[in-house]
Amino acid sequence: MFLGYEDESNATALELTFNWDTKEYNMGTAFGHIAIGVEDVYKACDLIKKNAGKVVREPGPMKHRSTVIAFIEDPDGYKIELLQDAA
Repeated sequence: MFLGYEDESNATALELTFNWDTKEYNMGTAFGHIAIGVEDVYKACDLIKKNAGKVVREPGPMKHRSTVIAFIEDPDGYKIELLQDAA
C-alpha cells in the first residue's frame, strides 16, 4: 500500500508493508520517524488533539531556526514530524 498526497509520478509516496515472516517489531527496528509537510502546523496539531491524537512536541520554531515543527505520536509510539510548508 502506498500513502501520498498525489500520484506517485508527481509526488513522494510512502510504501506501507507488512512482513509476513516477522513475528514482532521492537521500537526502533522499523524506522526512526517520518516527516510530513503541512500548510499550518498549529492548526494540524489542534485538529489532531481534537481527534484524541497525541502531540509530543508542541508546534514552534526549531532551535536557532525559523522552521516551525511539531511531533505527534502514533498508537505504536512512533514519532511523526510535522513541518510547516514554506510560504
